[in-house]
Amino acid sequence: MKHEILLYLFVLFPTCDSFPTIELTTKILYMRRSKYGYLLLALLVITGLAGTLTPTSITSKERKFAAVSFKDTKNDVIKSIKGLSPAQLDFKPAPDRWSVKECVYHIAISEKNLWDMMQAGLKQPANPEKRPEIKWTDDQLIKRMEDRSNKVKTKAAFEPVNTPYKSIDEALESFKTARAEHIKYIKNTTEDLRNHVIQMSFGWLDCYQLCLMISSHSNRHMQQIEEVKADPNFPAR
Repeated sequence: MKHEILLYLFVLFPTCDSFPTIELTTKILYMRRSKYGYLLLALLVITGLAGTLTPTSITSKERKFAAVSFKDTKNDVIKSIKGLSPAQLDFKPAPDRWSVKECVYHIAISEKNLWDMMQAGLKQPANPEKRPEIKWTDDQLIKRMEDRSNKVKTKAAFEPVNTPYKSIDEALESFKTARAEHIKYIKNTTEDLRNHVIQMSFGWLDCYQLCLMISSHSNRHMQQIEEVKADPNFPAR
């Protein structure tokens, strides 16, 4: 350190007969280092290398909306099945309708499969030229997903019978773990969710909209659970 200070003295005062004290020079040196450190941090922030928001990130309003939606719809699912007995969980209003347990299996596998679709889309190059193909606003998409009057037959990979879960507890734990990860992701991601556009069976969505679809999808089937519970033949306990 002493040699570094002496060298610094010669650089600053090459023609002086007297130098500042080593103590003063040490203070100057540390001040210069701090200045350069702040300049480097500012450069990282400007270039986005410090993990901060970039011009292509979702807005803070979009981020908050998705995070709250993820949290609220998760809590609604958990609340809808709380305290139900095995008989109530297995009850089916009709042979071709799902039980509460099957709804939870579907919610859990959909959480995983839809998120995998979104991540796969993000691994592809951004394709903002496809944005005109999107026919849904965020609000329209959510309303469509949560509208139970619009019946849709799910794909085989999303059918409860084709899920890997052995119990409702296992399915619920999978859902809760995945949803916690997704909430953390949406709160912190700097990825360009809006300009990665993917094609779904019903049309094109950007990856942010797919996040909204995931949360509203669990709301859709929470409503289905409530319909099962409202059936006149639903077990009392």
